[in-house]
Amino acid sequence: MQLDKLRKKEVDNLFAAILRMENIEECYQFFDDLCTVGEIKSLAQRLEVARMLRTGSTYNQIEADTGASTATISRVKRCLHYGTDGYVMALDRLETDTETK
Repeated sequence: MQLDKLRKKEVDNLFAAILRMENIEECYQFFDDLCTVGEIKSLAQRLEVARMLRTGSTYNQIEADTGASTATISRVKRCLHYGTDGYVMALDRLETDTETK
């Protein structure tokens, strides 16, 4: 895992703070202070690329819909196939949340 190199109290505190957000509005508040607009867009774009790859979208479709570069799409695809299943876990939970609403 890439983050094992960063595993320390400061990173644990960051993740703990994110987990303590009670709703999406609180997340907007926190991330507005924490990140630039570009950083948030980049993170959101990667998650959308992962979702589209899982549904069988082509690189061309993903690039057109998200504006992601082929390098970003390739990086996300590599994580989906050889990563720690973080994208899979997040997307599965988002799908479950959508189905139960």
